[in-house]
Amino acid sequence: MKIAVPTRDGRVDDHFGHCESYTIYTTDESGNIVKTESLPSPQGCGCKSNIASVLQDMEVTVMLAGNMGAGALNKLGNHGIKVYRGCSGDTVSVLKAFLAGSIVDSGESCKAHTGAHQCHGHN
Repeated sequence: MKIAVPTRDGRVDDHFGHCESYTIYTTDESGNIVKTESLPSPQGCGCKSNIASVLQDMEVTVMLAGNMGAGALNKLGNHGIKVYRGCSGDTVSVLKAFLAGSIVDSGESCKAHTGAHQCHGHN
C-alpha cells in the first residue's frame, strides 16, 4: 500500500494545498515501511494542481492529511485516494497510528477548521 502525507518539517502540514512536500510511504502486507519517498509540492493550490493525478500514477491509495477544502477532497477521491483529515504530529507517528487502525476521518473541511487536531481515533 502507498500512503501520502502532506509534510512540512517532518510533520503533517495543517493544509494539504500549501505543504512543502508529500511524504510517500510504501508498506508491505504486515504494515512495515519498506520505502519512503519525498515528492515536492506543485506550485499553487492543491485542488488546482495536478497532484491528485501524480499521486494516482504513483499508486497512492490513502492520504493522511491535516485539513483541506472540499474541492481537493473530491479531486483526490475521484483519483481513487481515500483521505483521512484531522491528522497532526510527526509523519511516522501518524502513519503508525493509521496502520494500527486508530485513525478515522475527522469529517472537517477547511471552512470548519478551528485549530490543530489530533488524529481522530475509533471510540
